[in-house]
Amino acid sequence: MSTQPRGPVDSSRIPRYAGPATFARLPRLDEVGSADVAVVGVPFDSGVSYRPGARFGGNAIREASRLLRPYNPAQDASPFALAQVADAGDIAVNPFNINEAVETVEAAADELLGNGSRLMTLGGDHTIALPLLRSVAKKHGPVALLHFDAHLDTWDTYFGAEYTHGTPFRRAVEEGILDTEALSHVGTRGPLYGKQDLDDDAKMGFGIVTSADVYRRGADEVADQLRQRIGDRPLYISIDIDVLDPAHAPGTGTPEAGGMTSRELLEIIRGLSSCNLVSADVVEVAPAYDHAEITSVAASHTAYELTTIMSRQIAAAKAK
Repeated sequence: MSTQPRGPVDSSRIPRYAGPATFARLPRLDEVGSADVAVVGVPFDSGVSYRPGARFGGNAIREASRLLRPYNPAQDASPFALAQVADAGDIAVNPFNINEAVETVEAAADELLGNGSRLMTLGGDHTIALPLLRSVAKKHGPVALLHFDAHLDTWDTYFGAEYTHGTPFRRAVEEGILDTEALSHVGTRGPLYGKQDLDDDAKMGFGIVTSADVYRRGADEVADQLRQRIGDRPLYISIDIDVLDPAHAPGTGTPEAGGMTSRELLEIIRGLSSCNLVSADVVEVAPAYDHAEITSVAASHTAYELTTIMSRQIAAAKAK
């Protein structure tokens, strides 16, 4: 196999709208054998508490990613030339049994990480963050977490269920797979069930940067604060697309007014490029509620920036 990464289809020769919709028109994992970064979908939304439909999010993001180009000027990098990035397809999970689905995601993530890949996961609802974090922690130990979301997702149960899209990070703290010295929510807003929600969240070790904080302080200052909190710890970034205002991401299951712009989100992510990003996810894209691919375009660009960070770091490590 060639030592040079195999990149995306040349869109100057084959129209972007032609051919299979892998992420960014990259090769499939079975076409390249192994990947430094595996883009994998999890078509699962049985853990949602309001609108369903995120099971179709991964493929919507892939379709929107047809327009991505191989050079990222914001990070001055060609991510698909620096490292082998490939589309690993979807993890087929049971839509009728959440516990089994969680186990399936964890096992599939174990296999991909065990083969040397970092993961760029396309959800699916936020339930999937828990098994992904379990798998990453097996490789790196407890990890730092930046959680971009309108919501805390640290509630205890819904209808007695421990595994839902509103509970993954409480479970992760309870299981000891997060570094509680380096946890932060970013972009939270909207009503809560009570002040106790914030008290419980703080006891778990989370800091909070609200969407209003981002608006008032700006992306650069927020990114600087987050970098200081994370330090050189292995970092997992989990992004619920509802961190964006519904004007920028209408296609999601639990929209909240007053969110971040897509520009703010992308700039904060770019500001984290020096962090040790070991894997990431983008979840909760529900295309049935989208308009003109607004949400899936934002999600595809978000995944592109995260992938660029990982590719740059992989290339730098190989160069040492």
